[in-house]
Amino acid sequence: MARKTYLIIPVFLPFAGCPSMCVFCDQKGITGSRSLPEPADVRATVELYLSTWRRGGRIEIAFYGGSFTGLSSETQRRYLSVAREYVSAGRVDSVRVSTRPDYISGDVVEMLASYGVDTVELGVQSMSDEVLTASGRGHTAEAAVRAVSILKAAGMKTGIQIMPGLPGDSVTSVLDTVEKVAALAPDFVRIYPTVVLKETKLHDMYLAGAYRPWEMDEMVGVCAQAALRFAGAGIPVIRMGLASSEGLAHRVVAGPYHPSFRQLVEKGA
Repeated sequence: MARKTYLIIPVFLPFAGCPSMCVFCDQKGITGSRSLPEPADVRATVELYLSTWRRGGRIEIAFYGGSFTGLSSETQRRYLSVAREYVSAGRVDSVRVSTRPDYISGDVVEMLASYGVDTVELGVQSMSDEVLTASGRGHTAEAAVRAVSILKAAGMKTGIQIMPGLPGDSVTSVLDTVEKVAALAPDFVRIYPTVVLKETKLHDMYLAGAYRPWEMDEMVGVCAQAALRFAGAGIPVIRMGLASSEGLAHRVVAGPYHPSFRQLVEKGA
């Protein structure tokens, strides 16, 4: 197996910039983070990763979690100023952020680019307005279409995250989401099957009988179809399934969680 020749330095900002918690979300439990880092913490994280990396290749600082562009402009700039120091010094090649589709505008993208950001990941989750409403997202599918258009016009590399199995989802609606996402031609996609996590609104819905998690074989089947469709469109699926961790395993209540979910899909495809 070839050794990885790139490094992504993750900086987790749980719930940062989010207007409300979506029914499925428990980023504090997933990331293990309970508070936002200070810029000094970001610098310490970057230095730690750089001090142990000896393989060469591209190096990227990635602000994950929450909705980065929902933070105040001042807070965004404080974080990005740290990242830009490393880009300007030639120690890091690029910066990426993740955010909501409805938190993207021309002005926002211009500001991001000025700090060295060249990749934006959008938490689209679904292209069904009914599913988005049932999941508490607070935006429509059209917001994703607009956001991708703005990002592409600015020359930004664009990623899209989808979550099959949200409230109101069906195999038909998931595959429709896949088709609509493929039509947007993102640079890459992440597929995260919906699972029920402790202390989320979805957990309450599950306990009340208002939400039925998908069975593993059902989710594997639809994700296999999604992966084939994206592959046919030349769109890489860079992650399929939640990243396994001891903390996450203890928080999953129900649903199609497997530490090697991608392998299940590829085996069944």
